[in-house]
This record gives sequence, structure tokens and C-alpha cells, in this order.
Amino acid sequence: MVTLTVLYGMPDDPAAFEAYYANHHMPLVAKIPGTGRSPRRRGPWGHPTGSAAYHRNFTAWFDSREDLEAALATPEGRVVAADVPNFATGGATMFVAEVDSA
Repeated sequence: MVTLTVLYGMPDDPAAFEAYYANHHMPLVAKIPGTGRSPRRRGPWGHPTGSAAYHRNFTAWFDSREDLEAALATPEGRVVAADVPNFATGGATMFVAEVDSA
């Protein structure tokens, strides 16, 4: 199993980010075939001292790296990737990780 995690930096306008994310971006994400559970979390998160580095994060689960790559290569996956710059004014950092079974 693998996860795709997206960390969204602090946006210029958090309310506009949230509205776009909920009403436009996440409905697009829901159309990507093969996506398992996909929790969404809102921050801000950052250093334990309280400095905020990220506004929100999202994690999608896939059975394998091949399944993740296939999902992102679909027309729906490409639409989602192209949509990120439309609202993520604080940037978006994405990474893939294997999930240990232990």
C-alpha cells in the first residue's frame, strides 16, 4: 500500500482557499479512479513552537505505486493536478510513501 500526501502552504486568502478546495477541487479528486480512503485535515500545522507552515493536508491511499501512477495518469488525475495552482497560493508539496504493515 502507498499514500500520496499533499501539504498545502499557508494561502494568501484562507477563506477563498477553503471555498475553492471544498466546492471545486475535492469534487474533482473524488472522480479519480482507484483512490482508496482519502482523509483531509485542516491546520495550520507547523513547528511545535506554533509557527505555521501548512494550512491543510490531504492523503490518498492506493494498493500499489502502480495503481497510484495509473490513477494520476487518467484524465481525471491530470485535471486535478492542473487545478492545484488555481487555489494553492501558498504552494503544494506532494510526496509518496510506502505504508509498513507493522
